[in-house]
Amino acid sequence: MKCIIVDDEPFALDLIKGYVEKTQILELQGIFLNPVKALSFLMQNNTDLIFLDINMPELNGMQFLKALSQVPSVIFTTAYSEFGAESYDFNAVDYLLKPIKYERFLKAVSKAFECNGKTISLNSANEPEKHYHDNLRVEHDYIHIKSGSKIHLVKPESIHYVEASGNYMIFHTSTIKILSLMTMRDLLSQLPKGEFIRVHKSYVVSVKLIDVIERFQLTIKGNKIPIGLTYREDFFSKYQMTKI
Repeated sequence: MKCIIVDDEPFALDLIKGYVEKTQILELQGIFLNPVKALSFLMQNNTDLIFLDINMPELNGMQFLKALSQVPSVIFTTAYSEFGAESYDFNAVDYLLKPIKYERFLKAVSKAFECNGKTISLNSANEPEKHYHDNLRVEHDYIHIKSGSKIHLVKPESIHYVEASGNYMIFHTSTIKILSLMTMRDLLSQLPKGEFIRVHKSYVVSVKLIDVIERFQLTIKGNKIPIGLTYREDFFSKYQMTKI
């Protein structure tokens, strides 16, 4: 999905640019500190998504959108929560409050994909759940993870944990984060048995890399992962078995 970033704060611009560049499903067309220049760009080019700051000089985010004859999907990025209600008058996909975390950014992107018809509804009452088994497979001691047009070859021991985000899974590894379109069922059916345990509706963790276990959370490489009530008994049972 093609996108541009419009923000008059260089730090915020660089942060979102970094997020876009490591998210394989996004293609960055341009970054703009000046909203007027962004308008000129959109008069000559089409885009699918705008990451748009609201509080900018010359032209704020709302005025910017009013100047467009055709408005693509918009994710507002701002430090001011009071604009939230007004933003939905423009059919905003999402509203991100600064400082923006990558996980929250990915959830907004997932919503934008749905709005652009580039993803599927996994729980539609009118169609069966679709699966993406081919996006994850194990061959020759490597886990092959498909992300966009790329396939990442990852050693199982380098995966710290996997987090569900909308219709996607985020693989948190020792070096990078990998976003892949798949269901939790797809993930669990392909991961090496005994090496990974589901501890929450949204988290699967590497058993070998758990550093600390507490009553309702665990720690892996400094990251706190919740242990859901539904999975708590099964987790402790399976974890003890792996230690025998």
